[in-house]
Amino acid sequence: MTIAPAVVPSGAQVTEWIPDGPYNLAGTVGTLQCGAHDPSFIVQGPDHWLAFRTVDGPVTLLLRQRGPLNGSRIHATAWGAGAASALESLPRLLGADDDWSAFDSPEVRESLPELARKGRYLNPGLRLPASGRMLDTVARVILEQKVTGLEAKRAWRYLLARYGDPAPGAGDIAPAALRLPPTAEQWRRVPSWEWHKAGVDSKRSATILKAAHVASGLERLSTQPGGDAVRAGLGSIPGIGVWTIAEVVQRTHGCPDSISVGDYHLAAYVGAALTGRRTDDAGMIELLEPWKGQRQRVVRSLYASGFRKPTFGPRLSPEDHRAR
Repeated sequence: MTIAPAVVPSGAQVTEWIPDGPYNLAGTVGTLQCGAHDPSFIVQGPDHWLAFRTVDGPVTLLLRQRGPLNGSRIHATAWGAGAASALESLPRLLGADDDWSAFDSPEVRESLPELARKGRYLNPGLRLPASGRMLDTVARVILEQKVTGLEAKRAWRYLLARYGDPAPGAGDIAPAALRLPPTAEQWRRVPSWEWHKAGVDSKRSATILKAAHVASGLERLSTQPGGDAVRAGLGSIPGIGVWTIAEVVQRTHGCPDSISVGDYHLAAYVGAALTGRRTDDAGMIELLEPWKGQRQRVVRSLYASGFRKPTFGPRLSPEDHRAR
């Protein structure tokens, strides 16, 4: 549901979205941010600033939650040629299509592991967002392949600073560092030495370039349900496998079941949370089988519980490709 607010900032379009039931803006859209210093997604207190492109052009979008958990409103202000398009798709971005009613039913709730029940109880306003932004998400997730989060976030910041455009003007209130992710053409213009400076190896850069070459086809996938057709389309790009597909559709389509098989940490985390022991991907899939169709909801609820697996041995060390 949307309503028109009374005050419209100069040059902006505004609306409010009223969620059905509890809602948590930060917990819902936070998964779209590539680290705390993501130039395309900046959080300043209650203000969530996003910069991205729509079919009508670029947009700067400001989101703020108002009111209590069970009676909140999400106030949205948008600037730029893509403002109207961004506000039209706002409910989907904010998780309006993400229905937790079956997951919250007594039958499913009683079947959940204790930590998942705890996480859902502590975070009843959590939704799975659906950004629909295929190329941006694919590029960001490819940067995360086989490297530490620190390396991936640094590469994203560097490449957006060098090849993204400034976000559409929102006067003096927008963060000066806010930038749009590169277009397909801008990704294709990144020279090999800049990938090197960003710490991105040739395999990942080549995969991003392949995705950029089929960007129009990728964007068409955003309008389809996040099922087999979307997975097949993503999987047709060399260098994109099951882990990347799962990480993408979780963000672009709000898929409630996609599990990141092949993740460096996830299987061990799920095993520790559900059994007290680490496990591998096959073990994780077996443990989550009773909730097939809702497995991503289970994982998000486990993380929301605050549980952290015990750590043993050294962390995965960053690898500096720039020294090669």
